[in-house]
Amino acid sequence: MTSLVLTVIAPDKPGLVEQLSQTIATHGGNWLESNMSRLAGKFAGILIVSVATEQSESLQNALQALESQGLKVTVESSQEQAAGAQGSSISLELIGHDKPGIVRDISHALSRFNINVERLSTELVSGSMSAEELFKAEADLTVPANVDLDDLQQSLEDIASDLMVDITLN
Repeated sequence: MTSLVLTVIAPDKPGLVEQLSQTIATHGGNWLESNMSRLAGKFAGILIVSVATEQSESLQNALQALESQGLKVTVESSQEQAAGAQGSSISLELIGHDKPGIVRDISHALSRFNINVERLSTELVSGSMSAEELFKAEADLTVPANVDLDDLQQSLEDIASDLMVDITLN
């Protein structure tokens, strides 16, 4: 079996997931995992498909052909499963007034500690007491065993203070 990682983007309209899933099924693929959403009027997503190695090329060609119908699909092939990440899993939650650079500053701090971001979700939400837009982020992280969590917490608190956001590690 071959694992294919697909990224998809198209102008949003009904039927895109059905079109994609039908193409995958017709070519013997199995839809394993996905994360898709509507962003700025576009349908965008990423998914993992498993397919018999001998059918991989025909599936990839069929997915590329969807571009003529407005659905752009990029395919990356992987013959082996990724090794499980080493370390502990923690979650990060952030909320504060929106301003440029929040993701850059937080991801820079995480990178200094060699922390892997497994999942990141961000959105703008209305403040409960005001109409101000707040930036909200949730992330699942893998922290190497040699990282002192108190040092990480302090580093993130320093950034939170500069950015005027609240950061919680669980």
